[in-house]
Amino acid sequence: MTERDRQLGRRLERAIVDLLERRAATASICPSDAAREVYESDDDGWRTLMEPARRAAWRLVAAGEVQVTQAGRPVTQAEARGPVRIRRA
Repeated sequence: MTERDRQLGRRLERAIVDLLERRAATASICPSDAAREVYESDDDGWRTLMEPARRAAWRLVAAGEVQVTQAGRPVTQAEARGPVRIRRA
């Protein structure tokens, strides 16, 4: 992993935490919310940040800071298939 990738990962982790802090304690966000927050243009290039945003969410899960959910229930990285949501742990 390059230093640029690590910096992007940290920015995405901060965006996830910041977005959740601005919402109700029970609210969740989509990884795309973090990708859009970090992407610095108006076009849809934020889509290229979706996988890095998901990886950032899983790192935060490992740190005990968030949960990744599907259909309202926490899932593991191995279980997750398709769209996911992120909420506070």
